[in-house]
Amino acid sequence: MKIGMIGLGKMGGNMVLRLTRGGQQVVGYDRNEENVALVEQGGAQGARTMEELIAALGELGGRAVWVMVPAGAITQSVIDDLAGRLAPGDIIIDGGNSNFKDTMRRGEELEKRGIHFVDVGTSGGVWGLTEGYAMMVGGPQEAVERLRPVLEVLAPAPDRGWGRMGPTGSGHYVKMVHNGIEYGMMQAYAEGFELLHAKGEFGLDMGQIAELWRHGSVIRSWLLDLTAEALKNQTDFSQLSDYVADSGEGRWTVIDSVELGVPTPVITLSTQMRFRSQQEVSYAGQMLSAMRRAFGGHAVKLLEQTRQESVVPEVQPGEHPTAAAPQNIPVETAQTATDSAGEARQLGETGQQRVTGDA
Repeated sequence: MKIGMIGLGKMGGNMVLRLTRGGQQVVGYDRNEENVALVEQGGAQGARTMEELIAALGELGGRAVWVMVPAGAITQSVIDDLAGRLAPGDIIIDGGNSNFKDTMRRGEELEKRGIHFVDVGTSGGVWGLTEGYAMMVGGPQEAVERLRPVLEVLAPAPDRGWGRMGPTGSGHYVKMVHNGIEYGMMQAYAEGFELLHAKGEFGLDMGQIAELWRHGSVIRSWLLDLTAEALKNQTDFSQLSDYVADSGEGRWTVIDSVELGVPTPVITLSTQMRFRSQQEVSYAGQMLSAMRRAFGGHAVKLLEQTRQESVVPEVQPGEHPTAAAPQNIPVETAQTATDSAGEARQLGETGQQRVTGDA
């Protein structure tokens, strides 16, 4: 099958490489010329413009374009652009972390034009190139079947790790809940290891414990595998900020749980903890300190200096996944952010939407 890919970052670029190695024909487009050159080196066809991308995809009604760009306004602009270029019967795939409500709306709008819209909640991160991607697919059955050759190559195995969830929007909905669960799992591991680390009187070996838990334990997981690898290498976390980004899917999961009346206390609290980590200084904490001083005359601390952080750039497409391991974080490449939009994209925060008022 021949397919276009828009967005050749660490996810999209690696997906193109996996597809090419699996015998699929791919045309890749990205505004970053270096990313286009990389997939060309991997055997894919590069496009320097949207016109060139569309022209390379073949006959009207049989074309498919996979969009792998940050969620939100960027995704909307790309889909709007494609809608004006494609014809009835063509397929647009959104593989990013879009809000399922936006996906449902986009599907209805594209259906009026006769264009199929397929949403693919994609998980696998930087390891997807070698291990395959888990893909939660939503959209018309006919369109999903046409995409089967691509999905079977991207998945860990042709018959495992992917499936059609239901109509348009369902793929992103299942991925949203997947990420909410991920928040809870990560928070539980982090809290548990912090407690172990604090029990200094026992002299516990974090690496030994993580490795032990990987075998036979009921809490073993891929997240634990990665954690054990980092601790085995005696990673020093002291240089890392405790700032934890959120892509928006955790909060969307919490919002939908409220709308459905389904309790999700673990996911909710883990999402709130991410919000707390993103605060430079907690106003609530400052108020608590002031209140203790007011009613009890207790000593309080004054703020000497707000924290100063820099950003280590994201892993590039084609790099080995171990480049993302904590022990391999290139501190020397850290840079003070000058482009807030670029920083948000690299941190994975461009898809988040604060919900206020009637919205």
